Amino acid sequence: MIRVLDVSIDENLRDLSRYLRQQGIPHRIIEESGRQVIFVRDEYQVDPVRELVQKFLSGQLQIKTAAKPAAGHDGRGEAVENSWLYRVLRVIFTAPVSSLLTLICLIVAAVTQMGAAVYRMDFLFYPALPATDLLSLLGAINNPVLFLQTLAPIFLHFGSLHIVFNLLWLWYFGRQLEVIQSSWIFLVLVVAAAFVGNTAQYLSGGASNFGGMSGVVYGLVGYAWILHNFVPGKRLQVNESLFVVFLVALVLMEVLASSWIASAAHLGGLLAGLFGGLCVLLASRVGNGRQT
Repeated sequence: MIRVLDVSIDENLRDLSRYLRQQGIPHRIIEESGRQVIFVRDEYQVDPVRELVQKFLSGQLQIKTAAKPAAGHDGRGEAVENSWLYRVLRVIFTAPVSSLLTLICLIVAAVTQMGAAVYRMDFLFYPALPATDLLSLLGAINNPVLFLQTLAPIFLHFGSLHIVFNLLWLWYFGRQLEVIQSSWIFLVLVVAAAFVGNTAQYLSGGASNFGGMSGVVYGLVGYAWILHNFVPGKRLQVNESLFVVFLVALVLMEVLASSWIASAAHLGGLLAGLFGGLCVLLASRVGNGRQT
């Protein structure tokens, strides 16, 4: 979806949202960094919706509110909308892939005791494939089960700091990316970053005893950087220096802790994310050219 504008968290946009639905305008309103951000599906809707929002906030657009609830209906619908369960479900439906990945990681962490009992789920390690070169490894992946096993290490974590760092950044980038584009595209990005990152680590280290969502997180970093800076209508709520911090951290991890951190997975995921972002950028340029 395409970002229209953001307004203060204190503004009540419920009537405006109802009005947009009545006009047949698909949209989403989410909270980001203490602001309410409005998204629409198509580029041509951006300017009209922005104008409607500005008129609504200035009082020029008067929207008739729904009639008071009839007897026997004491406004429980609004109470449900304000409940914590409703808010949690709304967040889950806004970012279903990020939510599912987070849930799986938490379950695996509980079963393996943060990696202390990893033998309970050692089937999540990278499969034993030829590690001499990339072509022989790819040739050995001859069924879907083996391919899924190459992705599975992203669910393993070793220590509380490891999982907290990865899941926080997964949620930070994932929630934003799933709002501005299809969750299916986001899922493809996660799969690509996981496969490239895990495979790079396996080939470089020659062992399968690694895990973590870090490669995927770096894939999201590279992908988000391309979209944020070069794809029209895809700006995210991120600090520009954040990308530099991730790159500096990648270099420091390789220099200072390459023996016990899967740095190849980080780099592989980053490259996969950058490539995915370039594909979206190219598709965007081609689409704009056709419209012109």
